[in-house]
Amino acid sequence: MTPTQLRAYSAVVRFGSVKLAAAQLSVSESAVSLHIGQLRRELGDQLFSRTSSGLAFTPGGLRLASRAQEMLGLQDITVLEVSAAGRGRRLLRVGASSLFAEHAAPGLLELFAGRAADLDVELSVRDPASIAAALISRTVDIAIGPPPPALAPELSTRPVMNYRIEVVVGPEHPLAVVRPSPGQLRDQTWLLGPSAATDIGAVPDLLRRLGIPEEKQQIYQSNAAAVEEAKRGKGLAPALSFAVAPDVRKGHLARVAGPHAVLEAGWHALMLDERNAPQAARELARFASTPRAIQAMMRGTGVNVGHFRPSVHVTLWS
Repeated sequence: MTPTQLRAYSAVVRFGSVKLAAAQLSVSESAVSLHIGQLRRELGDQLFSRTSSGLAFTPGGLRLASRAQEMLGLQDITVLEVSAAGRGRRLLRVGASSLFAEHAAPGLLELFAGRAADLDVELSVRDPASIAAALISRTVDIAIGPPPPALAPELSTRPVMNYRIEVVVGPEHPLAVVRPSPGQLRDQTWLLGPSAATDIGAVPDLLRRLGIPEEKQQIYQSNAAAVEEAKRGKGLAPALSFAVAPDVRKGHLARVAGPHAVLEAGWHALMLDERNAPQAARELARFASTPRAIQAMMRGTGVNVGHFRPSVHVTLWS
């Protein structure tokens, strides 16, 4: 099996069509069909067949689908590791939920990367629902975000940090001086960051718990941008308590009172099991829960990307 054959097969699995797979790979349909035919002959399995409702995969075809992603991920990381090793460096690819990436990752990764002169860190923002697949396919080495609803057997998890989500408003907002009911909260405009656009996490949990209708939700490009709109009295914004504490102390924001406007949650580090996780990933998972690291995550809130060391690279995923 060659990487080209596996990429063709993975594209067919992902798009459910040879035509769409060819378009995605910028090759002809006949080229994709050729690679699929070669895999069928080598493995002695039909892999899939066409039906009126789409492609129907054999048990072997489904097994290859999962293995192909893992093998391609291993190839990609091997290329990067060999390149880094040639320069005397290691590479650690960190995936993170948007809330963690925006508020806690800057301080943590700057401190962690500074402990090893030979380490490059690449951070990518990911939907928590896709983190398990990214780890299994070895697209990332470690991920930090909300704990998954169910843990895949290939993965391990480690608590990192507990935090509190609070609902804040501008000091002149009517809810700044009352204890609102859930019904009153549902009637307000909610100013949200990208963390609200996912199904897993503290902010989506809070919105579901209160039953906030979609027409009352406005999503901004960052959680900080949503909080800035709240300062102007445009609505309510759920935010990390440690991130908004300075503005609350200065009177630029007010916390909404009552148990309905607060939620306790936590971030976990996820990675492959101890036998398969890279050494740097295991080191970060252990380091992230130390008092020094937690202090750095809270103190590093809002660090601009330009303040990162050159060895830390940031990739934003929509």
